[in-house]
Amino acid sequence: SSVGLGTGALANDDGTANNNTAVGTNALNANTTGYRNMASGYQALVSNTTGYQNTASGYKALPSTTSGYRNTAHGCRALYSNTGDKNTASGAYSLYYNTTGTENTAVGTYSLYANTTGNKNTASGYQALKSNITGYQNTASGMNSLYSNTTGANNTATGYQSLYSITTGTKNTASGYTSEASSATVDNEFTLGGSQISNLRCNDTSISSLSDERDKTNITDLP
Repeated sequence: SSVGLGTGALANDDGTANNNTAVGTNALNANTTGYRNMASGYQALVSNTTGYQNTASGYKALPSTTSGYRNTAHGCRALYSNTGDKNTASGAYSLYYNTTGTENTAVGTYSLYANTTGNKNTASGYQALKSNITGYQNTASGMNSLYSNTTGANNTATGYQSLYSITTGTKNTASGYTSEASSATVDNEFTLGGSQISNLRCNDTSISSLSDERDKTNITDLP
């Protein structure tokens, strides 16, 4: 059985959909056979018809999803444009423009705001990965981290405004307050700390390069 509370909530339920809960005007209004959905807020999940196991909490949260499944949206207009699957957005306007992107996690107001089709991104912090559009497998932790990234992939930023200027660069890592790459398009860089760091301390006094047998030739056993 399903429960609808509010004008237009679960208005199109024909009795065959199970375990839906709708609280708020037009919440889950179009749902027909979708099941195990929970919508709380004005027009939350308003367009859902066959999607299942979605959770929407907030004003117009997840309003565009029709058949998407296992999405979670908490906050005003979180996952507003979403039609994809398995996304999690917590914070007002988080993942706002996401359409078919999947398996993204956004925590913080405006986090992953511009993302449309990018997949498997994780953003934590106010405006983290805000400009990302199609970039994938990026991880940003900290306010404004990876803020300018649009199509760059496999970047990891930890700290306030870390990798802020990266746009299309890939496989970069930066750790620390305002830690930044050498350019917006560079690839394969690792940065420790921002420009204010004057001393890098480590108990080990040497740095060893990685060694892999697959990179070598003429290998013989020692006598």
